[in-house]
Amino acid sequence: MNAVWIDEAPAAADATANSLKIERETHKLEKRLCRQVGQAIVDYNMIEEGDKVMVCVSGGKDSYALLDILLKLKARAPIHFDIVAVNLDQKQPGFPEEVLPKYLSDLGVDFHIENQDTYSIVKRVIPEGKTTCGLCSRLRRGILYRVADELGATKVALGHHRDDMLQTFFLNMFFAAKLKSMPPKLVSDDGKHVVIRPLAYVAEKDTVRWAQHREFPIIPCTLCGSQENLQRKQVGEMLREWDRKYPGRIENMFSAMQNVVPSHLLDGTLHDFKGLKATGVADENGDKAFDTPSFDLLSQAPAALRIVQG
Repeated sequence: MNAVWIDEAPAAADATANSLKIERETHKLEKRLCRQVGQAIVDYNMIEEGDKVMVCVSGGKDSYALLDILLKLKARAPIHFDIVAVNLDQKQPGFPEEVLPKYLSDLGVDFHIENQDTYSIVKRVIPEGKTTCGLCSRLRRGILYRVADELGATKVALGHHRDDMLQTFFLNMFFAAKLKSMPPKLVSDDGKHVVIRPLAYVAEKDTVRWAQHREFPIIPCTLCGSQENLQRKQVGEMLREWDRKYPGRIENMFSAMQNVVPSHLLDGTLHDFKGLKATGVADENGDKAFDTPSFDLLSQAPAALRIVQG
């Protein structure tokens, strides 16, 4: 009997220590998420006094995390703004339509469920086996802009994170021959809405961990989730592989999108190459063609990179 008590004591101590470790890590994760979202809001002036922010909640981990963190920041923000959560029920077969209303009601947040059968439109228009995301996103965007007008929302918040922005950058470079990504803040194509991405500095792996901790009722997208050949999925896997093999590379690439030197690219609309003449004045961006380049970027990282890494 004594042996049993002796053997169980270390096990109980180990369980307690492990529980405390998980609690500390979760607290650090929450602080990091709040800091990163708060910093993105400040850096790009995403939310202002009196704003009504329409948070688009799809039922995925990222939009749940966005709503969760914005509610935390709202409680402590130095300005007043309102939040309304909006979900577009696209009438996908098997969609659990009771999940989000219950979750949002229990949360106590103002919300609106918009019912529009875009699923049937997409399945009718797009041939079997072809990518549905393009048409689906255009239909969804138009509906959400209309709902924003009806609700009087001044900002439309989407749950795209840092990894989404990097994936979009490479997709545009590989397949559209453009250096272009998802901006953290933009005016919609109809000129009527300001769209913001408060998770701009947040890594996807952190939204995954936060979703597990908060036990969000995740709703999978059956319309497009099975399209394993999507170019975005392939690029995402490429980035994850780089992150595994070369720690810090993802952070450097993200930082590069905030540290653009037009004079060292090839776009004549951004830099006057034709009119370029010697000035006799030193320029820190001047070409050092015969120097060995230094790629010690982390030591020169801007504030936003340090925020992402923190």
